[in-house]
Amino acid sequence: MPPLVFFLRGQLLLLLLLLGTASPQDPEEPDSYMECTDGYEWDTESQHCKDVNECETIPDACKGEMKCINHYGGYLCLPRSAAVINDVHSEGAPPPRPRPPRPPAPGPPRPNPCPQGYEPDDQDNCVDIDECDLDLHDCRPSQECHNLPGSFHCSCPDGYRKVGSECVDIDECRYRYCQHRCVNVPGSFTCQCEPGFQLGPNNRSCVDVNECEMGAPCEQRCFNSYGTFLCRCNQGYELHRDGFSCNDIDECRHSTYLCQYHCSNEPGRFSCHCPQGYQLLGTRLCQDIDECESGAHQCSEGQSCVNFHGGYRCVESNRCSEPYVQVSDNRCLCPASDPRCREQPSSIVHRYMSIASERSVPADVFQIQATSVYPGAYNAFQIRAGNPQGDFYIRQINNISAMLVLARPVTGPREYVLDLEMVTMNSLMSYRASSVLRLTVFVGAYAF
Repeated sequence: MPPLVFFLRGQLLLLLLLLGTASPQDPEEPDSYMECTDGYEWDTESQHCKDVNECETIPDACKGEMKCINHYGGYLCLPRSAAVINDVHSEGAPPPRPRPPRPPAPGPPRPNPCPQGYEPDDQDNCVDIDECDLDLHDCRPSQECHNLPGSFHCSCPDGYRKVGSECVDIDECRYRYCQHRCVNVPGSFTCQCEPGFQLGPNNRSCVDVNECEMGAPCEQRCFNSYGTFLCRCNQGYELHRDGFSCNDIDECRHSTYLCQYHCSNEPGRFSCHCPQGYQLLGTRLCQDIDECESGAHQCSEGQSCVNFHGGYRCVESNRCSEPYVQVSDNRCLCPASDPRCREQPSSIVHRYMSIASERSVPADVFQIQATSVYPGAYNAFQIRAGNPQGDFYIRQINNISAMLVLARPVTGPREYVLDLEMVTMNSLMSYRASSVLRLTVFVGAYAF
């Protein structure tokens, strides 16, 4: 016989056994017994346990080409060609499934021996009923329920007041609890501070905020003030219009009198510079460097160093030319025994001086003084040579001295060689003699 026939016969035999032995649960169940075994459910109308048709309640209970066969307490999946024979008297059928024990029928309710607001516990002790937790109160939605021993109490939450049977928000801002600004919110209020302040520990008063300690955006210096702050700049800077950053002040552009010669602007400051041959006197003025005194010259041993404004000159130590002979470093004498000296000044003295450009005039620049005084003699002073433009003149002070005066402003660098002559006369003795002071005047290139 083919294996499929044996398989179908076995399945049919099992189905006959199940259908023959299974039966609906006892309809005599008490009304209070509502628990059913697997495969059954409680029918509230008939008050009995009835079979659950799994073939209708379970989607795709059988897969593939199998068909679902319902029976009491369960179902089977069989080939669609199988036939079902309901034989309840088949041999070898298992006995009916034992019925579960019935629970005892409930007795009459026990009376509550506790006062109102209480209920007995398992040990018959009276315990308080929490009406608030069990929602057995009649408080309004805007109210709060507070449980009490044997009762409860309805009240308004904080920030509300009772108006009739409802709770209405209290506007605390009307009472000026806040130092600056008050914002009313349902059931409460919040205090706010103006910019530059923050709430104090009591959440009502306002205290100043030190913006300088909290990283204020000042570029250089910050000064805290009540409710705000101020930005300041270091010397040499000015505050930008944004109130925070600092801009360098170009002091050289703002004033031409800061430095005597040249002004150089630097971040936050300025510096003064002097031309070659000068050095700073303090921080702004320029002073001539005396190369001759400091030894910064390059004159040879046979030369003399002559300093002037902004430089120096090396001159020959012997500046006498015939018929003059040198009698000292700066003096040349024309011997009386030499016929050539009869029409020449008896002596020539070399002197050097320096003046600045654009000097105010008239200006006394050099004083001439007679070294020898003869009784009855009269001395006259004049500029013998070197003044073709009349830039200088002589003002006689007395019989033995005179002053060289700068008559017009002169601009350097420039050099004058002036022969200042002193003529000595004695009318009683019919004596006339002259001597020359050869003055070299160096005019510096600058007005300092």
